[in-house]
Amino acid sequence: MKVKFISLGSGSSGNCYYLGTATYGILIDAGIGIRSIKRALKEVNISMDSIRGVFVTHDHADHIKAVGNLGEKLHIPIYATALTHQGINKSYCVTEKLSTSVRYLEKETSTQIEDFKITAFEVPHDGTDNVGYCIEIDGKTFSFLTDLGEITPIAAHYICQANYLIIEANYDDEMLRMGAYPAYLKERISGPRGHMCNAETADFLAENITEKLRYIWLCHLSKDNNHPELAYKTVEWKLKNKGVIPGKDVQLLALKRNTASELYEFE
Repeated sequence: MKVKFISLGSGSSGNCYYLGTATYGILIDAGIGIRSIKRALKEVNISMDSIRGVFVTHDHADHIKAVGNLGEKLHIPIYATALTHQGINKSYCVTEKLSTSVRYLEKETSTQIEDFKITAFEVPHDGTDNVGYCIEIDGKTFSFLTDLGEITPIAAHYICQANYLIIEANYDDEMLRMGAYPAYLKERISGPRGHMCNAETADFLAENITEKLRYIWLCHLSKDNNHPELAYKTVEWKLKNKGVIPGKDVQLLALKRNTASELYEFE
């Protein structure tokens, strides 16, 4: 079975990822505009009618902007924990409130959608409720950890399950410290319920990488406190120090903030 993956946007201005087969798929988050989602998917010949569900990581605006339109106008089920659904319907950015499209998830309990086995798991962040996703399909395991302040044992477990890993490298520590953000915001970002910096992500990957991991996509890069090349080089350097060569032993990429990635296809 051919499995397709594309990032439609990855950053503080909006996050949305597609994972699918030749005939159907799912979205992880929908934090960019509905028109942008439709346009990006159309460009790679993916129909909105083929979307079986949207799986929401948490209720921050950059992850839920389009869920109202997707759920209530296009009748696509919106999957999230009960607390996240409460947060979605209180959010200023969701003008089309969810009702008929609401589907509830429980952490560590798998949901089956056709060939997809989808498991939500706890991650530390400062949304109302926060999850990552482990998605198994046709012997391939994708793990999505888009926003987390630190790698807990639960998060580590699902990172280490992955053949294909989408993981946050939000900021460079020095850029954040020396930058113009106010002190409270710097503390929020760098705290245990904030975001992962390049070095933290790099250190964990270097210490825990196995041969089963084939692709790493660095996601949710900050506009003001990071650069794609810097995130890439930080992780590359740490991996090389462990004898792991990006491009040879594992594929390493930094996802774009405001534009879609290429479409990746895996047999």
